[in-house]
Amino acid sequence: MLALGRLLELTLACRVPAEREQFTAEGARLRWLGEGALEVTPAGGQDSGLDLVLSAGVHGCEVIPIELLDRLIQAVACNEIRPRARLLLLFCNPPAMRQCMRRIGQDLNRLFCSKHAASEPSDETRRAAQLEVWVAAFFQEPGRRRWHYDLHSAMRESMLPQFAVCPWVDGREVSTQSLIRLQHAGVDAVLVQEKPSGTFSAHTATRHGAEAFTLEMAETHNGVWPDCLDQFLQAVRDWIEASEPAQPNPTLRPLQKFRLAREIIKRSEKFVLRLPADIENFTPLPLGSLLAEDDGCVRWVVEEQHARILFPIADVAIGERAGLIVVPRD
Repeated sequence: MLALGRLLELTLACRVPAEREQFTAEGARLRWLGEGALEVTPAGGQDSGLDLVLSAGVHGCEVIPIELLDRLIQAVACNEIRPRARLLLLFCNPPAMRQCMRRIGQDLNRLFCSKHAASEPSDETRRAAQLEVWVAAFFQEPGRRRWHYDLHSAMRESMLPQFAVCPWVDGREVSTQSLIRLQHAGVDAVLVQEKPSGTFSAHTATRHGAEAFTLEMAETHNGVWPDCLDQFLQAVRDWIEASEPAQPNPTLRPLQKFRLAREIIKRSEKFVLRLPADIENFTPLPLGSLLAEDDGCVRWVVEEQHARILFPIADVAIGERAGLIVVPRD
């Protein structure tokens, strides 16, 4: 295997590779851009016109997406996957990955869309700016398809094991082909956002017009690797090799679509979630049930029909969201 195929190992060890450019047996070029960043260019005559960004490790404790991206990089470096797409492969938050922590300072996934420029300078703001620079350089050629999948793990069980978040773009609806692609990748549901955010996928969608998603990967339990993770790996291989199916598979479960009804925002250190610690994502919420309380008699009570909870977490900074109330779309 080419040495650059060990990008994760290099990143965790904080090492610079001896060779910053290498070629596979088929002639694809691997180029090290900087810490945690690898660009892959197809061999001559093999380019299908797709620019694909795959990123993981924005939150350093989310091991499954980091492992998935590592498997894909190694497969490319071993010539098991023969790229027909240009690839930008990113381990986003190396310091947090080395300590297996969600974050060390600021939440990196709240600093994109140039929000880093309005924040106090830190390692995270500098990293967000660097990631934006790499993406801008990668997406500079017009007329090509642009996709970005930012891989995450929700770090809790989910009633819908694998789901995507589609960032808001003014005047644009998620395309049918994008939904077919998610379905083939083993995704159960998609949350369509209806207002701006500062996530990595929101940046590539709004700034570069990419079809971009934050993809929450299924968790593994007792060493059992969920089938949907293998399904995702096969789907990505199809994207990279330009062999993806064009039509929906009628044997696959249809995607469920949701929209955000309300955010639960932590306003003080007195904030308390009134939910079980092990509650699953997409758990239905009965009308009138109490979700959280904060200082000043602030209470979040379920008012929406068919509401479900998503990403409940009390250990966030003041002013950040501690959970989402979502409802079916359409």
